[in-house]
Amino acid sequence: MYLHGTSRINEQGHLEIGGVDVTDMKEQFGTPLYVVDEQLVRERCREYMEAFRASGLGFQVAYASKAFCVMAMCALAAEEGLSLDVVSDGELFTALQAGFPAERIHFHGNNKTLEEIEMALDAEIGCFVVDNFNELHLLQAVAADKNRKVNILLRVTPGVEAHTHEYISTGQTDSKFGFDIGNGTAFEAIELASNQPNLVLLGVHSHIGSQIFEVEGFQMAVQRVAEFAASVYERLNVAFKVVNLGGGFGIRYIDGDTPLEVAQYVKAITDAVKNHFAQIGYAVPEIWVEPGRSIVGEAGTTLYTVGTSKDIPGVRKYVAVDGGMTDNPRPALYESKYEAVLANRANEAATETVSVAGKCCESGDMLIWDLDLPKVESGDLLAVACTGAYNYSMASNYNRIRRPAVVFVKDGQGDVVVRRESYQDIIQNDLVPARIGKQPVTR
Repeated sequence: MYLHGTSRINEQGHLEIGGVDVTDMKEQFGTPLYVVDEQLVRERCREYMEAFRASGLGFQVAYASKAFCVMAMCALAAEEGLSLDVVSDGELFTALQAGFPAERIHFHGNNKTLEEIEMALDAEIGCFVVDNFNELHLLQAVAADKNRKVNILLRVTPGVEAHTHEYISTGQTDSKFGFDIGNGTAFEAIELASNQPNLVLLGVHSHIGSQIFEVEGFQMAVQRVAEFAASVYERLNVAFKVVNLGGGFGIRYIDGDTPLEVAQYVKAITDAVKNHFAQIGYAVPEIWVEPGRSIVGEAGTTLYTVGTSKDIPGVRKYVAVDGGMTDNPRPALYESKYEAVLANRANEAATETVSVAGKCCESGDMLIWDLDLPKVESGDLLAVACTGAYNYSMASNYNRIRRPAVVFVKDGQGDVVVRRESYQDIIQNDLVPARIGKQPVTR
C-alpha cells in the first residue's frame, strides 16, 4: 500500500499515522475507525493558499465540505484561512456551530428550500451559488422581504466533459446543475439576475467534474467562461468580478492514478484565466476554487478488524471485516478501488489473494476485490487508504449498524472528533405509537 502523508511502517512492523501506532488506536478507540492525518490535511490547505498567492490574483479557496463535514474539519479549514462551500442546512449548521466565519461561507445546491435560504440569509453568509431560475426568483423575494442585499454567483455549465465517472461529471450540457451557456439560458439568467434589486451578481461558477488528473478540461472551461464573459459585457455591460472554477482535482487512490501537484493545477488555471481574459481585453476577475477530495481524501484511513473468511476453491477467498458499505459505499456506487495493508503485520510478504467483504446483508457489499496480503487471520487489522473523502459523509445506518468514530492524529496524539454511535443513537428518533404493541399476538 502506498503510504500517504505521515503514514509509515514502524519498528514493530505496524502501520503508524501521525506518530500513532494503529494497533494502539484499535485498542483505544475500537474498529471500524476513521483516522485522519491532520498534518496532511493542513499541508494540502496550505499548498492551495500558497499556490494562489504566487499567482498574484485575487482568490478564495473554499473547502468543499460535502467531502467531509464535521465540526473539527470546519474549524481546521477556518484556521487555515479557507472559505467554505456548503450544500445543505445541515452542513451550514455544522459550520456555524464550529464558529466558521459566516461571511466566508458559500451556499451551493440545485434545490435549496425556503427554510435553507432563510437560514443562510439570517446567518449573513458570504455568497449564494444560484443554480436555476426558481431559486433566482425565490432568493430575490426572500432577500427583499428581509431588506437584504445578497451576493450571488450563477452556476453555468460550459459544455466541458471531464474524464471522470459519469455520476461525478457535472460540466457537460446534459447535467442537473446550472444554466447552460450553449443554449442561451445562462445569458438569460445573467440578464435577469443583474436587474434584481436585492441580488448582487459577482460572477459565475463552473464545475466540470471530479477526480480529474489533467488540466486541459479546466483550461477549456476557462476559455468558454471568458468568451461568455466577453459576450455578456458586450451585450449587457455586466462584468464578472469573480469566476469560480469549482473543484475536481484528483488524488491517488491506487497505482495508476496520476494526479498532478496542487501547484500544477493552480498554475494551469490561473495562467489560463490571465491569458484568456487578457485576449478579450477584460479585467482579470478574482478566482475562487472549491477543493474537497484533494484536501482530505488521501489523509483518511479506515481501520477494520478481520472476522470470518470463506474459501471457494478455484474461485476466490472472501475475507470479511467489521465494516463495509455502511462506512464506505463508494465501491458499490462507483466501483471505486482502494489499496489496503494488514496494519498489524505490514512488513510480511503477500502470500494469498483475497477479496474483502463487508458485513452488510448485501451481495454488493464488497470493499476490495483481489487484494494481495499475507495469510489473513481472524483478528488482523486491515487498513484501507484514501478514505478521507465521501466515506464518513456518505456513511449510513443500513442494517442498523452504528457509524464509526473519527479520530484526528498529529504529533503522536489521537483525538476523537466524532464519537462512535451508541445503540441509543440508533433509536433516538424512533417513536412507537400508542396503538402499537397493545394488540394480542396473532399467529
